[in-house]
Amino acid sequence: MKTKVMKLGTIAAATLVMTAGFVFLFAQKTPAQGTELLVVVSDGMKPPVEELVPQIEHATGRKLTVQYNSSKNIRDKIQSGEPFDVAILTTDILDDLIKQGKIAAGSRAEIARTGMGVGVRAGAAKPDVSTPDALKRALVSAKFISFNPSGASAPHIYNIFEHLGIADSVKPKLMLDPEAGRPQMNVADGKADLVITLIPEIKFFKGVELAGPVPADLQSYISFGAGVASNTKSADAGKALIKYITSPAATPVLKSKALEPR
Repeated sequence: MKTKVMKLGTIAAATLVMTAGFVFLFAQKTPAQGTELLVVVSDGMKPPVEELVPQIEHATGRKLTVQYNSSKNIRDKIQSGEPFDVAILTTDILDDLIKQGKIAAGSRAEIARTGMGVGVRAGAAKPDVSTPDALKRALVSAKFISFNPSGASAPHIYNIFEHLGIADSVKPKLMLDPEAGRPQMNVADGKADLVITLIPEIKFFKGVELAGPVPADLQSYISFGAGVASNTKSADAGKALIKYITSPAATPVLKSKALEPR
C-alpha cells in the first residue's frame, strides 16, 4: 500500500512538472504572437524608415515587419482587407483611407515631403536638367524614359510633359513599370536613359545617380503622413511609432534622405 501511494505521488509530481512546463511554454509563446508590428510604407519613405527601424523598435518595444510598395498599391491591398498596424503613405491616400474608416483619424500625423528628380545610370554623363528648357532637351534626347505609372509622382510627370509641349513626342519612349524599384533598375541595367521619380528613390538606389531635381518651375512636392489601422490591436505601439518618426530624434535621418520634415 505504501509503495502504491509512493507511485501515485511520483506520477502526480511528474504530471505537475509537465503541466507547469506547458504553462511556461504557453506563457512564453503568447506574448510573442502580438509583438510584431506590421508597417506598410510608401517607396518614397523607404530610405529613412530602413535606417530608423532599430531606433523605432527600441522606442516602441516591438519588432517591426515592414512592407514597401507604392502608396496606391498599398491602398489597394488595404481596401482588399490585407492586415496592417501602421501605414506611412502619401497624405492624399492616407486621407482617403481615413474617410473609408481603414485608418483612425485621430492617429494621423504629417511626417515629411520631398520633390521629384531625374536619375541616370551610375557613372553615366549627367544631363543638365536645371531649367525647363534644359530638362526638355534631356527628355527629347533620351531614347527611353522610365517611371512608375502607379507611383505618387506619375500624375506630375505627365503634367511636366504637357507643360513642356513634348507629351506626344516622348510617349513612344516611355518605359512604364508598376513594380517597385523596376524603373530605377531599367536605368541601372542600361535599358532606359532616364528615370523620373521622387528624389529619395533615386539617390539611395544602387546603380542610379541623381542628375538633378526637377526645375523649380515644374517641381511638385509629395507629402507623407502616418496613421494607425482602425482595427489594430496594437494601437498604442502604433502611436509610439508615429510619435518617434515625427520627433526631433528622427529629423536628421529624414533630412539625410532628401526629405523635409513637416
